[in-house]
Amino acid sequence: MKLTLWTYEGPPHVGAMRVATGMKGVHFVLHAPQGDTYADLLFTMIERRNHRPPVTFTTFQASDLGADTASLFKRSAQAAFDRFRPDAMIVGASCTAELIQDDPGGLAATLGLPCPVVPLDLPSYSRKENFGADETFLALVRALARSMPRSERVSCNLLGATALGFRHRDDVAEIAGLLERMGIAVNVAAPLDASPADIARMGQAHFNVLLYPETGEGAARWMERNLGQPYTKTVPIGVGATRDFIAEVARLASVSADVPETGLRQPWWSASVDSTYLTGKRVFIFGDATHAMAAARVAAREIGFEVVGLGCYNREFARPVRAAAKDYGIEALITDDYLEVEAAIAAAAPELILGTQMERHIGKRLGIPCAVISAPVHVQDFPARYSPQMGFEGANVLFDTWIHPLVMGLEEHLLTMFREDFEFHDAAGPSHHGGKADLRPVAEPHIPEPAPANVMAAQMIEAAQALAEAIRWLPDAEKELRKIPFFVRAKARRNTEKYAADRGLTAITIETLYEAKAHYAR
Repeated sequence: MKLTLWTYEGPPHVGAMRVATGMKGVHFVLHAPQGDTYADLLFTMIERRNHRPPVTFTTFQASDLGADTASLFKRSAQAAFDRFRPDAMIVGASCTAELIQDDPGGLAATLGLPCPVVPLDLPSYSRKENFGADETFLALVRALARSMPRSERVSCNLLGATALGFRHRDDVAEIAGLLERMGIAVNVAAPLDASPADIARMGQAHFNVLLYPETGEGAARWMERNLGQPYTKTVPIGVGATRDFIAEVARLASVSADVPETGLRQPWWSASVDSTYLTGKRVFIFGDATHAMAAARVAAREIGFEVVGLGCYNREFARPVRAAAKDYGIEALITDDYLEVEAAIAAAAPELILGTQMERHIGKRLGIPCAVISAPVHVQDFPARYSPQMGFEGANVLFDTWIHPLVMGLEEHLLTMFREDFEFHDAAGPSHHGGKADLRPVAEPHIPEPAPANVMAAQMIEAAQALAEAIRWLPDAEKELRKIPFFVRAKARRNTEKYAADRGLTAITIETLYEAKAHYAR
């Protein structure tokens, strides 16, 4: 564990909290110091839930460490049950409380509470948030689910959706509707919006649909072994993956795979005249493994982008991400250090980033447009509108979300071309920003110091900075550079400076800029 400004995943007890918060009739008693209660804000502020998470913290303080913290936990657990009367409780410890080894599961068992009490064993110093959610859901399924006769109508369970999940609410609705059109009923969707009674009847389903491997694969594997329920391996993000998913479900359920694609617009839009100028745009993709791999497939095979970077932060899925990256002729980036990600993006110089909230900030600093495809996300990625990522409507949403930053970039470029016009000069600002923008000079994107492990990226960045300091841009050349679209301007600057340095030039003129352009175009 290390201190960092940003983190892609919280500790595993946050994953457990995502499961408990998404469910109904479940209460989580967390043995934790007072400082760990910040997690409430993740749900009430970021996800904008209209109720607080069903979590009771023991909130011990430093002065309690010399006393009986075990009794403090037992009192908190009993008080939580007396107040909330849940149908089931889960008990566990935060990373800090794990150090005092009070054994919440054993302590809760001595209380004899009249509801199932599910203990969690989450290794806080070796695993993280998604693992915690996956283990918590698995623990609940193991404790509550039982084998039982299958439903008369072919049915399935939808696995993996949690609170604080990226578009999970809408994905569940989209896939449930798709399955209904195939004649398949949804028995239980869990853990999101499920109750302990729903978990208990999951054995009625004929098979399981695994929507999010990061948070549902453990339960899917257990039910396959113990309840005889196979599960799907295809995540239906994108047109091609959705069609593959339909074929896989049809085989499992012995139903027709002929599903009307009503409302699907993405393939036509991707091939339309208005979109062909985006073909070949270089894109860097980073996020959780499931969304990153799906985004790479959509970007390369459905929209026509060139994937120049692919990676994930959850190391449990490093192997499939590395295999996927090889398909695009690149090496996967597996890291949970955002500084390494930033250095890799700067070195790749893409024209679009598909990433998390962190990559959104990186894109702002580097001057590269970014669309969010994966958690962690901020409040703007929990929209009030229906906005799934999965299924055919999800494919439409992906197209809009990814294309709009580039389209807006084209508008800014056109405005720049007419910058001498009285309406579009610098002081007027872009029309879609509103208000009057201040005139500001064009500056190279700030590239922070990379992580020590990324030596090659560090050397590339140092060389680029040294080159920029040694060469001076004349005002006319700088003005001409600003006419280049913002999403390739940084690359044009670097190429021109390298061209000048190779020829011993210390000042860049308009002629140098165009000579460099012609040189690199050959």
